[in-house]
Amino acid sequence: MANPAPIDVPVGSDMIRLGPFMKFAGVLDSGGDVKEAIIDGFVTVNGEVDRRRGRQLHIGDIITFEGRSFRVRP
Repeated sequence: MANPAPIDVPVGSDMIRLGPFMKFAGVLDSGGDVKEAIIDGFVTVNGEVDRRRGRQLHIGDIITFEGRSFRVRP
């Protein structure tokens, strides 16, 4: 089964950090859950695990968590 297309999430700027993006996109509800998911390596950015909540995301980056993908849009 193919992965579904990523969900576009407009962020209103050219850059957003990974932790806030995940909360803003509704991937997880609490900052604590976001922190744990990232640190535990369950989140990928453009196909690679990144354990930095402060990682800068840019337009077009794709974040994946638990089989769901989200694309950063302006």
